Amino acid sequence: MPSVKKQSGTVMKDELGQHLDVLRRYALVLMRDPDQAEDLVQEALVKAIEGASSFTDGRDLRKWLLAIVHNTFVDRWRRQQAERQATGELISMAEEGSPPAQLSHVHLGQTIAALMTLPVEQREALVLVALDGMSYRDAAECLGIPVGTLMSRLGRARDALRAKTGGGRQPASDQSDRTPSDPVQRPPLRVVK
Repeated sequence: MPSVKKQSGTVMKDELGQHLDVLRRYALVLMRDPDQAEDLVQEALVKAIEGASSFTDGRDLRKWLLAIVHNTFVDRWRRQQAERQATGELISMAEEGSPPAQLSHVHLGQTIAALMTLPVEQREALVLVALDGMSYRDAAECLGIPVGTLMSRLGRARDALRAKTGGGRQPASDQSDRTPSDPVQRPPLRVVK
């Protein structure tokens, strides 16, 4: 991939434009508000254009841009020292709307609402790996953390989502008909000589 610093303004816009959807989705998860997410993406793109000389040949442009969005968010968060109250606004807007006709839409809405209640570290890890399909190593690099830390955050995020949405794991064996008071059926023991 050619270096951003060597590209003309028009070519650079085209190259950056290919990644806007990923950047916007990631920013929306971080900011929890579409307007603030759009502002974050714009600020990150300005930083990317200004810092084009730091982009090196052979580096993945998408990872570089996602890291800039992440760092811009962290800078904003440190300045403000508190998250905005968009989660409450999103939940109230969802409650005012008519309920969806299909159960899957209801579950999706509950999952998104639960996702937005997670700490930002868990949300960003889950979105990069589960939604954007990044490898653990690439996501950890974007966030500037070790892979083990990323995996720990993912595990906590997944457990929290399961707890909030009632999505516990089903046992592998077919024991769904068994009531809690029924004893567990174990296979008979064999005598081996």
